[in-house]
Amino acid sequence: MSAKTLRYLIVIGLIALWELLPRTGLIPELFLPSLSSTLIAGWTDAAEYGHALAVTLYEVVVSMAFACGGGILLGAIVGSLPRPRVLIMPMVSSLYAVPLVILYPVFTVWLGIGSESKIAFASIYGFLPTMLATAAGIQTIDPQLLLAARSMGATLSQRLIRVIIPAAIPTVLSGLRVGGALVIVGVVVSEMLISSAGIGYLISRYRTILDSPHVFAGVLLVLFLAIAFNAAIRWIERKAAIWQTGTRAGQANDDIASSAMQPAT
Repeated sequence: MSAKTLRYLIVIGLIALWELLPRTGLIPELFLPSLSSTLIAGWTDAAEYGHALAVTLYEVVVSMAFACGGGILLGAIVGSLPRPRVLIMPMVSSLYAVPLVILYPVFTVWLGIGSESKIAFASIYGFLPTMLATAAGIQTIDPQLLLAARSMGATLSQRLIRVIIPAAIPTVLSGLRVGGALVIVGVVVSEMLISSAGIGYLISRYRTILDSPHVFAGVLLVLFLAIAFNAAIRWIERKAAIWQTGTRAGQANDDIASSAMQPAT
């Protein structure tokens, strides 16, 4: 039995247990409603969930642009320059160990309870791991690549775009995966704490009235959002792997051709 088939069987088994355990009374439906009742609740109020999902998606996309884009850029700069790396990295590592959720009330005071505070909180929540992973990946780059770029007169921006970030793609994508997942968590958690819109708000609202099917319908939407993000990162990883393999093959062919053109001694 292949690993893929085994994964499918596990998923099917979990779905069956989700439906059967509440139906048989082994688990109270207040704690875990059946899958069918959860799907019916989501379908009945599909318009409400669709509007909430649109709000959450907007906040997630904007937060990822700030967190992942800024984290990759600043991580590449800090990781490629020794002095900023020594000064900034210890502080960022220490800040990453702090539970940042305690800062969300501060953002609500500064920015209100609208999308702005959620975007700011989720951006910082996902920025730190993305920056740390990118900076760590930059330090693993072959110094000969950077030396060759400098000797050819490449500026810092050219080295970042053409040498540093492409060479650190695997580590950058790993940081992007962690940072993006934390952005989703940050948006949903902030919506659950203080909000009037979004999937997190719906989960929190239905939780207060003990409407478990609607709560788990919101949980399913968050789960599908995380799965879709992970699938997108996997697609980017496959494309990056093909690009890197092609680049290495092309470089190897160039080296062989150069060797063949050299006169024999």
